[in-house]
Amino acid sequence: MLIRDILKNKPAGSSLEVRGWVRTRRDTRGLSFIEVNDGSCLGNLQIIASEEHLADYGNTIKHITTGCSVMFSGLLAESPAKGQDVELRATRCEIIGPAPADSYPLQKKRHSFEFLREIAHLRPRTNSIGAVMRIRSRLSHAVHNFFADQGFFQIHTPIITTSDCEGAGEMFTVTTLEPGRTANTTAPYGDDFFGRQAGLTVSGQLEAEAYAMALGRVYTFGPTFRAENSNTSRHLAEFWMIEPEIAFCDLEGDMELAEKFLKHLIREITSSCPEDLELFTRFVDVNLEARLASVMDHDFARVTYTEAVKILEECGREFTFPVSWGNDLQSEHERFLTEEVFKKPLIVTGYPAAIKPFYMRVNDDGRTVAAMDILFPEIGEIIGGSQREERFEVLQARMTAQGIDTAAYNWYLDLRRYGSAPHAGFGAGFERIVQFVTGMTNIRDVIPFPRTPGNADY
Repeated sequence: MLIRDILKNKPAGSSLEVRGWVRTRRDTRGLSFIEVNDGSCLGNLQIIASEEHLADYGNTIKHITTGCSVMFSGLLAESPAKGQDVELRATRCEIIGPAPADSYPLQKKRHSFEFLREIAHLRPRTNSIGAVMRIRSRLSHAVHNFFADQGFFQIHTPIITTSDCEGAGEMFTVTTLEPGRTANTTAPYGDDFFGRQAGLTVSGQLEAEAYAMALGRVYTFGPTFRAENSNTSRHLAEFWMIEPEIAFCDLEGDMELAEKFLKHLIREITSSCPEDLELFTRFVDVNLEARLASVMDHDFARVTYTEAVKILEECGREFTFPVSWGNDLQSEHERFLTEEVFKKPLIVTGYPAAIKPFYMRVNDDGRTVAAMDILFPEIGEIIGGSQREERFEVLQARMTAQGIDTAAYNWYLDLRRYGSAPHAGFGAGFERIVQFVTGMTNIRDVIPFPRTPGNADY
């Protein structure tokens, strides 16, 4: 039986069998008190092992160390000890997998997150990372439930692609050519597996647009990759993206969906993971639960990019990156706006066309596009979206102006040739959502095995 269900239902008087990993063991006068956790929840189940009820007490209990895997069976009883309702009084014990005390790296003390990243294969056994991963799993479940309830269909877009959605040239090349081997000089990658250059996807958006033009409402949720040499607490080379696309939708509808989506995720976590959230409020961010409640209870603020730049220019603050119209907002600008000016999530709209991808719809002013970014306190950008350019001539002209080979994207232009319709969508970085919900400051600590420049262990 899962420890989560035992602690929740407390079936005192029942004969139970539990399996898990030992957190601690202490002994006193023929009794041993063993804390066991099976990963199903934050709480441990206390096992009472005594010489009186365990015939092989000396051969088993005395060899139990922190980290070893065990099986206990016995009778669940009400506990007289403070801080716990029930305990298992063992009648049988088996050490399934030992963990030598002199080499097991996770002992009963607080370890730094930096140290835990060095043992990413063992860190989910800690309270903090275990709680992160349970919340991450629950968030994933909530993502699918939200879109199903909104009438969306999930589309599995390709991980290997020939389309650079963002046009930034930050794709990882996928090749079967041996190192040092020269490809066909007249047709680069011509003798490679796909007969042309291919890479790991940076976004499933373009492919999702094709299906939105047939099914109306679709979304993708999968891994994406950016070969960006950035070693910050907000960036990964491999991360997960949630990308809905909605036909017959404009920017306003896109923003409404995105705000509703984020509030749904936070509401789901606060109701289903209170114990794990309380851990982060106690040890990571004392303001976490109050901040989550604020997001659910208030409408997001809205401001245009032009208005945001004016606020930043006139605020009197000296920023590391200068502020001027036409330059993208940096993390320090985003956090200043959300944490000190508006003090809540903020949607910024109408970015300059020159700094945004080719697929965003050009506004009537010819200078800006129908784009939006949702900025969160402590995190910065958590969602980026736009109304897509549905006009064939305008899209083709933008692609040509940005040096994009329109022949390679002829299929994408077909979506504007045949039955084009206004449509919009956004991309939500899943790890940044997990960061905000848990209060974790480094994105490397909210994904099981982080991929960053120079780090691809496991």
